[in-house]
Amino acid sequence: PGIENKEEYETFYEQFSKNLKLGIHEDTDNRKKLGEFLRFFSTKSEDQMTSLADYVTRMPEGQKDIYFITGESKKAVEKSPFIEACRSRGYEVLYMTEPIDEYCVQQLKDYDGKKLVNVTKEGLEFDDSEEEKKRREEEKASFETLCASMKEMLGDRVEKVVLSYRIVNSPAVLVTGQYGWSANMERIMKGQGLRDNTMATYMVSKKTLEINPTHPIVRSLRDRASADKNDKTVRDLVFLLFDTALITSGFSLYEPTSYADRIYRMISLGL
Repeated sequence: PGIENKEEYETFYEQFSKNLKLGIHEDTDNRKKLGEFLRFFSTKSEDQMTSLADYVTRMPEGQKDIYFITGESKKAVEKSPFIEACRSRGYEVLYMTEPIDEYCVQQLKDYDGKKLVNVTKEGLEFDDSEEEKKRREEEKASFETLCASMKEMLGDRVEKVVLSYRIVNSPAVLVTGQYGWSANMERIMKGQGLRDNTMATYMVSKKTLEINPTHPIVRSLRDRASADKNDKTVRDLVFLLFDTALITSGFSLYEPTSYADRIYRMISLGL
């Protein structure tokens, strides 16, 4: 069917998109050509799927990469904390919600000279003004102690705790390494029951906890922690923040019962 006829193409795409994506994954020679046929919903195209070519025409000045997020469903990704900074800058984010999408994009890598960037992984960078860079340096210094003590409390649950510039309204997110599995991939692999543990340990990504320096929760946490390093409530709050970030970032909780206990403690405090 002609790619120009939108309705016909949508019907074709519904039936054959998986084959198309499989083709991109496996057919090195025609990968770029097949990329033209991909369609996704996005932050700027909620009701109708968009092509990568159309995405590029909507890129504002200053945007160099094509951004995407992977997840279980459109509903799960459109409210994700990972897209907050892109949204606030007017950068469109593509929703990739089919299990095969992530494999497909790993092979496609770029389109029209623009890199395809997963907003849930490390290395998401925006072009900032000198003023913004200066502000970040100051924030970094002001939160250094909090980041270090949070890392100490969380131990090997996270690789590091750093300040985040990919979130705007959320207090924290968990970001995965560039080359390990994303939260979405981890979920898919668990679902497939691939319990070859050596592979799983190797691919399960090291997680970085990113905290939002402008969020009131994070600021209060910094003040409380600097007032008393051994404050028991601070420890509770750090773990609550971590567990909640696990959930909003698309991971499963490590210890649901401890999470529940902390929540119940908070509830009793509020009564």
